[in-house]
Amino acid sequence: MKKISIILCCLLGWQSQAQNTQISPDGNVKVTFELNPSGKPFYKIWYKNQEVIKQSYMGLELKNTTDLIADFKVIKEKKSTFDETWQPVWGEESHIRNHYNELLVSLHQKTSDRFMNIRFRVYNDGVGFRYEFPEQKHLTYFTVVEEWTEFAMTGDHTAWWIVGDYDTQEYDYTESKLSQIRLLNQGAINHNASQTPFSRTGVQTSLMMKTDSGLYINLHEAALVDYSCMHLNLNDSNFVFQSHLTPDATGDKAHLQAPCHTPWRTIMVSDDARNILASRLILNLNDPCAYEDTSWIKPVKYIGVWWEMISGKSSWAYTNELPSIQLDKVDYTKLKTNGKHAANNQNVRKYIDFAAQHGFDQVLVEGWNVGWEDWFGHKKDYVFDFVTPYPDFDLKALNEYAHSKGVKLMMHHETSSSVRNYERHMHKAYQLMNDYGYNAVKSGYVGDIVPRGEHHYGQWLVNHYLYAVTEAAKYKIMVNAHEAVRPTGLCRTYPNLIGNESARGTEFESFGGNKPFHTTVLPFTRLQGGPMDYTPGIFETQIWNVNPDNGSYARSTLAKQLALYLTMYSPLQMAADLPENYSKYLDAFQFIKDVPVDWQKSIYLEAEPGRYITVARKDKHSNDWYIGCTANENGHTSKLKLNFLDKNKKYEATIYADAKNAHYKNNPKAYTITKRKVDANTTLTLVAKEGGGYAVSIKEIK
Repeated sequence: MKKISIILCCLLGWQSQAQNTQISPDGNVKVTFELNPSGKPFYKIWYKNQEVIKQSYMGLELKNTTDLIADFKVIKEKKSTFDETWQPVWGEESHIRNHYNELLVSLHQKTSDRFMNIRFRVYNDGVGFRYEFPEQKHLTYFTVVEEWTEFAMTGDHTAWWIVGDYDTQEYDYTESKLSQIRLLNQGAINHNASQTPFSRTGVQTSLMMKTDSGLYINLHEAALVDYSCMHLNLNDSNFVFQSHLTPDATGDKAHLQAPCHTPWRTIMVSDDARNILASRLILNLNDPCAYEDTSWIKPVKYIGVWWEMISGKSSWAYTNELPSIQLDKVDYTKLKTNGKHAANNQNVRKYIDFAAQHGFDQVLVEGWNVGWEDWFGHKKDYVFDFVTPYPDFDLKALNEYAHSKGVKLMMHHETSSSVRNYERHMHKAYQLMNDYGYNAVKSGYVGDIVPRGEHHYGQWLVNHYLYAVTEAAKYKIMVNAHEAVRPTGLCRTYPNLIGNESARGTEFESFGGNKPFHTTVLPFTRLQGGPMDYTPGIFETQIWNVNPDNGSYARSTLAKQLALYLTMYSPLQMAADLPENYSKYLDAFQFIKDVPVDWQKSIYLEAEPGRYITVARKDKHSNDWYIGCTANENGHTSKLKLNFLDKNKKYEATIYADAKNAHYKNNPKAYTITKRKVDANTTLTLVAKEGGGYAVSIKEIK
């Protein structure tokens, strides 16, 4: 009888475990959910029978009330399957499959008589889960002190990480073991206009890791709405990451009202790095497009009055005559220009002419509006009004001139992080854009946030960024937000969010440089949540040739700058260099003119984080293909099979490659251009030199 009881208990235990388990459609990813004896929820994840996430606890600490951490009982479990194919307005492919198996666990906390659900979605490339709070009597308004979600690693993995910070992601990446993060943390901090590191073992998502057994693991979040941005804090004694939310000015992490839910916590996993880059898990966890009409949302290739200020050659400010500016008390027409102001009529017309000549859609102009003389560092409430131009910028005439050439101007709104001031002027500024035919705006959030004490990545600012995007949509305006919170796939729901910066971009090549491996890491990290306005295309990589007072240089060859248009995906791509620098290399510039910004299909051919990335993309509107490869400081040799080409078609490949003696430091502008006939049976052997790359256009021969 005792033996029968033991068998029965084992069977009941197995049945319970099976009920608490969900697997991916292909059977490779498995997640289990359980409660420990104290009623604390935890989960585990496996990939192809290898443990990826060990026992990891879940829950939320609340303010002045019972925490949602323990004393739970499972009252209901529901499993389901979902499979759809949807079409993004723009993207790396024209159709995306959203296929997952779901496990919804409904929990009841006995001591507080409260209810909480945890929803898991299991994809072939990973898992997403979130906390949900249904409408209920004993949980209405509540404040989150901290979210205690764990990600327990199975060992001392290699990681590509940046310092945990409430205000910036503009850090160089560090490659190290998890156990080395504490040791290397202080050396990984470089100065920024606004920064708040929070821990010696804190890192930011998206976090990329590789295990000793060859598994690639990525931790991030999806659909960040009305909640604080999640960072990760590592317990380096057991390699358990703990979620760490950005606080508000009072120290609280989130203020919620049921019914509501948190963003998704995401774990991507594969034994092939290419699958991490090809994953659409983050996008799929976001809601479908919120707009009925998206015809006004168009991918953009642009140039701009920007790099000459970044390099220090020119100035955003109009005058140097006053120590400070109060907009309602200054008459700029009575002030003398400093002679370096770049946003003047003559200079802007030069850019418009260049854009028209070479087929670019838009011209960004920074420094056009009054107030730049003391915009930064003072935490001013009233900085800009976003509608009043400097005396040497004729807004009406320049718009008419641009339109006569078939070019649009791109508006620039630098808020100086005075968020209340931007919201104060936002609708008037958007209306001005409508009046003059602007349909895209680059916004910026440089400096410490006003209201004082708030952070770039807190709930208050997260809500502001989305407010700016949805209000812009009412005016049919696309938004490219710089220094905002890193994206989490919201561009699926709000596709007029056409670009973000939120990482260390090309501008830092003029501020001392990025590591040569930087752009072989970003697609595995920052770009997982959405495209980046990286502003590539710097041909004059030795910055002192633009501004003799600037001794910086870009850690890149010219050919690698071309490849970035493929490896750093964005529907908004800038040719960031000066027109005169492109005029010296028009044969190489042809690739920037040709390369599309919207794609029918993308295939990642080679990938290893921190080493190299090679991608092939098919134009959304033709049968032409483009290939780009970027490499770290050691270079890379590729043998590419072109079997993705149509078998019954012939093509001509134009190959833009590093010359044999090219080197990112010593000989960056050495490149070759060759042409050859190719088809689906062709294999190309191509070499990216140290800090270099290559780019290939493959056009159908008709």
